[in-house]
Amino acid sequence: MSTTAAAPVSQGTRIRIQGAVIKYGFIFVTVALFAYFSLSEPAFRDSATLLDTLRYVSVAAILGLGVTLTMAVGGMDMSVGAVAGLGVTVAAKTMVVHNQVGVVAIIAVIAAGALAGLVNALLIVVMKIPDMLATLGTMFVIQGLKLILVDGQSISPGMTLSDGTTAPGRFTDGFLEIDRGTVAGIPVSVLIFGGLTVLAYVFLARTRWGRILYAIGANAEASRLAGIRTGRYRALAYVLSGVLASIGGLILAARIGQGDVSAGTSQLLEAVAVALVGTSVLGRGKPNVWGTALGAVLIGIITTGLTIKGLPYYTQDVVEGTVLILALVFSFTLSRGKRA
Repeated sequence: MSTTAAAPVSQGTRIRIQGAVIKYGFIFVTVALFAYFSLSEPAFRDSATLLDTLRYVSVAAILGLGVTLTMAVGGMDMSVGAVAGLGVTVAAKTMVVHNQVGVVAIIAVIAAGALAGLVNALLIVVMKIPDMLATLGTMFVIQGLKLILVDGQSISPGMTLSDGTTAPGRFTDGFLEIDRGTVAGIPVSVLIFGGLTVLAYVFLARTRWGRILYAIGANAEASRLAGIRTGRYRALAYVLSGVLASIGGLILAARIGQGDVSAGTSQLLEAVAVALVGTSVLGRGKPNVWGTALGAVLIGIITTGLTIKGLPYYTQDVVEGTVLILALVFSFTLSRGKRA
C-alpha cells in the first residue's frame, strides 16, 4: 500500500522539477555563468567591463528584436545582418562621400532599412515565397548591392574615390556619439538597446497589433478566417525588422568609424541565436522580447568572460553554439516531454 501511495508523489515531484528546469533553467545558467566569471576574474565584475559587455551585444540584440518580430508571425528574417551592413555603407557614403551631416545619414540609413523590409514583405506576402527563402535571397542581393554602391572598397575619410578625387567628408562627431558617447556614464548604444527592448515588449505584449502577430504565428489560417488581414501584419513585422536592423547598422557604423564592406556579416548568426535562445526563457517556448534581450546578455557574458580568461576567439563559437543547443533543449525537448 505504501509503495503504491508513494508513486504519485514521486511522479508529481518529477513533473514539478521538470517544470522548474524548463521555466527557470536558462535564467539559472545566465546567473551561474555571471557569478562564475565574477568570482574567478576580478576584471569581469568591474562596472566598465559590464557596460562594455552590454555595448558589445547591443547590435546583435537589436537585430535579434527584429528577428523576434518576424518569428512572432511564424517567419524568420535572414537578411538582418545584410541590412545592418547596408546601413554602415549608406552612412559612410552619405557623410564621407557626399559630405552630409549625421542627421541626413541617420534618415538615409533608416529609410534603406524600411525599404529592405518592404521588399521582403513584397516577396513573402504578395509573391508567396517562403519567409526564409525570400529573406535569404534579399540577403544576397543586399550584400552585392552594398559592394556596388562603393565599388567594392571600404569607405574612409580622405580616401581616393573612383574618379580620382578625394572624399570631402567624414563621420561627424555627433554621429559617432551613437556608439561612443555616454549619458550618465551609460553608453548611448546601451540606452538605445534598452529603449528599443521596452518599446518592442510593449508593442508585442501590450497592444492589439502584437497579439495579432502572435495569433498569426500560432495559426495563420484561423486568423485569416477570423477576419484578420494577415498579409498586412506579416508585412508590418518585416518592415519593423528592417528598421531595427538599420538602427543596429547605425550603431555599427559609429563603432567602426568607416564604411567597412564586411560589416554586418557576422551579425546574422548572433541575431538569430539570441532570438532562438530567448524562446526558452521562463519556459514560454515562443519568441519574446525579454528572452531575446536575456539571450544577448548571456552571449555577451560568455564572450567577455572567455576573452578575459584568455581563451582563443575560435573557441567562443563552440561555447555559444553549445548554449544555443541547451536553450533549444529547454524550449522544445523538455517542454514537449512535460506536455506528454
